[in-house]
Amino acid sequence: MTLITDHPPTFLKLLAHEVRWQLLTALALSDRRVQELVDLLQRPQNLVSYHLRLLREGQVVTVRRSSADARDTYYSLELDQVRALYLESGAAIHPALAVAEPDELVVADAEIGREKRPFRVIFLCTHNSARSQMAEGILQSVGGDQVEVYSAGSEPSEVHPLAIEAATVLGIDISHHESKHMDQFVNQSFDYVITVCDRVRESCPVFPDDPQKIHWSFADPTAVPGTYRQRLHAFVQTARELSTRINYLHMMIQRRGA
Repeated sequence: MTLITDHPPTFLKLLAHEVRWQLLTALALSDRRVQELVDLLQRPQNLVSYHLRLLREGQVVTVRRSSADARDTYYSLELDQVRALYLESGAAIHPALAVAEPDELVVADAEIGREKRPFRVIFLCTHNSARSQMAEGILQSVGGDQVEVYSAGSEPSEVHPLAIEAATVLGIDISHHESKHMDQFVNQSFDYVITVCDRVRESCPVFPDDPQKIHWSFADPTAVPGTYRQRLHAFVQTARELSTRINYLHMMIQRRGA
């Protein structure tokens, strides 16, 4: 006997509103501040804030205070949660719709991408000591010869020992990395320029050829106090969150080709 449900899943109803859909697509690649979303959508701020609250209650969007200006907040899309809810909603129609894309299709896309020039990506943060260094290592690991990956900072220092340890937890070696100033890259062309701290976003230089600019608002793990274990946990958590974002970025690179 076929079970007929009277109502669509809550997640689909959440997506169905025009403003919420626009907000999700605006946050799909880059974290944004409320005013940026207001400007992008050309909607009143109170309306944008209302729908952002509904998305937060639906657990598909999170918010974090800017480390550059604590009066500002950045909104982020929880990609893993959106994916899970999307597949769950598909299963409400037919069990086969809960199955993700077969791995062999991803492999085929990857093979196509390797026949063309590598994508060039640079990660930027203030000191180029932790977030951007781990991001560089993670994308190089998952992207292989599909990508050329770099990282730099506005006030470079040295690679943090706990960043090296956290990357090792993910099976990635960044012990040979060095901190670099972003000025040495300003005349180079990139496909993606990704800022991973709020401060450097405000001072990000202009790169040639109009690359895709993406901002991921990550708290600085080097600022976390506590014991060695507590601090290492903060670095590992940041590395894992970076890995999630980077895996979705890599999927997009695979499908776009060079």
